[in-house]
Amino acid sequence: MLNIGLGLAKDIVSIARRAGAEIMKIYQTDFEISTKEDTSPVTQADRVAEDLISRAIREGITSKYPIVGEEAVSDGLIPNISSTPFWLIDPLDGTKEFISRNGEFTVNIALIENAQPILGVIHVPVKNFTYLGFNMGSFLIKNNEPRKQILCRTQPSNGLTALVSRSHLSSEVEIYLENYSIAEKISAGSSLKFCIIAEGLADIYPRMGRTMEWDTAAGHAIIKFAGGSVKTLDGLDLTYGKADFENPNFIASSSGIMDN
Repeated sequence: MLNIGLGLAKDIVSIARRAGAEIMKIYQTDFEISTKEDTSPVTQADRVAEDLISRAIREGITSKYPIVGEEAVSDGLIPNISSTPFWLIDPLDGTKEFISRNGEFTVNIALIENAQPILGVIHVPVKNFTYLGFNMGSFLIKNNEPRKQILCRTQPSNGLTALVSRSHLSSEVEIYLENYSIAEKISAGSSLKFCIIAEGLADIYPRMGRTMEWDTAAGHAIIKFAGGSVKTLDGLDLTYGKADFENPNFIASSSGIMDN
């Protein structure tokens, strides 16, 4: 396995924060909205952030590993990742949240090895919060304060707190949650749902419906190194590097819930 040192982790945090600063400049303007072939929206912020991240990794860290970026893939630029670690980038996760200006959008950067995330960074530009997960643990960095380790919590005795998607809630999710004792449901956008579980503030996030690998990889790393898991409905770890980069339905959860 690649050795992910604190230096590399800090470098990726810095890159995500720089991308977030560029996103915020555009957020304050009357930006234009375009539609991609899959009907999903895209803005100048998505493209500016992905270009910044890709160039910063290639020129400032390493050009050794291929970069899979959401916007590059939508333009047909797909590198060969069959036998190498690779980066997965979602430069602006939660574009719909960005457009609606509710603040619940993130910058996602992950490094994948052997189909699993080994480093994940999620930056929340509006709050200037950054979440980091790698082999030393998972951490939250608020503004410029020292990083603080975060951990998934154990299952509460009074029922679980479930996270549901603000923009993609489905009846399948409601049906799935009937299998558990749910004390509270919280709606949230983008990959923030992974961070909330990793921080020990919620317990389970079922996602039924289309997601892509760049939507989940960074959050998967943060939950994993905080003691939780992201699994398919068959109980297998979600994997990365699939031919179409499309995820199956999955359940992100804190410690032990998927083992019950």
